[in-house]
Amino acid sequence: MGADKGVRNPDWKDGFLFIGNQLALDFLNTCPVQNGETVELLCDFGALLRWFQAADLLSSRQAASLRQQWGESARAHHVLEAMRELREKLRTEVLAIESGGIVRRAAVDELNDLLAKYPMLTRVQASSGTPAIELWFDSRRPEDLFAPVAHSAATLFAEVDRSRVRKCGQCVLHFYDTSKKGTRRWCSMQLCGNRFKVAAYAARRRTSVRN
Repeated sequence: MGADKGVRNPDWKDGFLFIGNQLALDFLNTCPVQNGETVELLCDFGALLRWFQAADLLSSRQAASLRQQWGESARAHHVLEAMRELREKLRTEVLAIESGGIVRRAAVDELNDLLAKYPMLTRVQASSGTPAIELWFDSRRPEDLFAPVAHSAATLFAEVDRSRVRKCGQCVLHFYDTSKKGTRRWCSMQLCGNRFKVAAYAARRRTSVRN
């Protein structure tokens, strides 16, 4: 998969893909394949912060504060490595789900440990005039970034219809199918869907010519 140069693709936001319809799946998709090669989009702590901003999890002020305070510190680098390791562990469980398997107990235990150390918090938001409960997380330390990813992964494993969690039929990206019929096959029409249709059309033309 990949974005055509010069063509605006709504699936990309600040250099990251958001086609999963679920935060944990979008997190998995930060290591796509482009031109036949695996690309690490979370190349450094700054890129991790940019992904959190693009996912609307951090404001520009919060991201700037974390970047200024921690920057290239060993602590930030350790969190980056741990986040990428968590991503690949989640990928293993998601692939198992997509194949009809179950989430391993070891993965559940590790997720529970993260949820206990870095929980999502709740607060009342009344900016629109009508009070509403919203989730939020403290973002003063690099480790706090685990909170929304762990919460989303727990939601994915415990509450989402697993039959609609899928890997694209043409590439390595994952998504949660929210379509009414539940028949989505591709990461997106802009990425793999159009290519599949072009290839299918070409195959039909070849068959027609032979016949």
